[in-house]
Amino acid sequence: KTYRAGRFELADHGTLFLDEIANVPLNLQAKLLRAIESGELERVGSSKTRRVDVRILSATNADLKECVASGAFREDLLFRLNTVEIHLPPLRERTEDIPRLATHFLRQHAHRYQRKINGFDPAAVQALREHSWPGNVREMDHAIERGVLLAQGDQVRASDLGLRGADGAPTK
Repeated sequence: KTYRAGRFELADHGTLFLDEIANVPLNLQAKLLRAIESGELERVGSSKTRRVDVRILSATNADLKECVASGAFREDLLFRLNTVEIHLPPLRERTEDIPRLATHFLRQHAHRYQRKINGFDPAAVQALREHSWPGNVREMDHAIERGVLLAQGDQVRASDLGLRGADGAPTK
């Protein structure tokens, strides 16, 4: 029988990033806690215990203390994960980051799709600054990707981004 290495095993002597940790089902949280605390795991279908040395980074947009209070997240797992907590405000509260992030995503997606796009027209810059970003950085990433794909020239226009205003109308 061939066994495939899981994420913990692949991250041995390195770092494992667990995104949206609040979405891990309760039945898996106990297994996750055991692997983190003991450094031991077993591959699915195997009875052989393996040791791993993994640093864990996790992220969530949920309030884990509220999740614990509601019974959706194990308190002992929260204590184990919460060695150092970094609170990053939502993008709408740090608008000074918008131009740098937008430029980063523009370069990344222009390269990925082999498009010669060198920036945003003024209306697109204004739309990026005024949007409330309820989906945070992920929403921006996808909006910029859409803009790169739809751009007709060498600049992304506001209409290419597919953003909607507070009234639900598309940004022009």
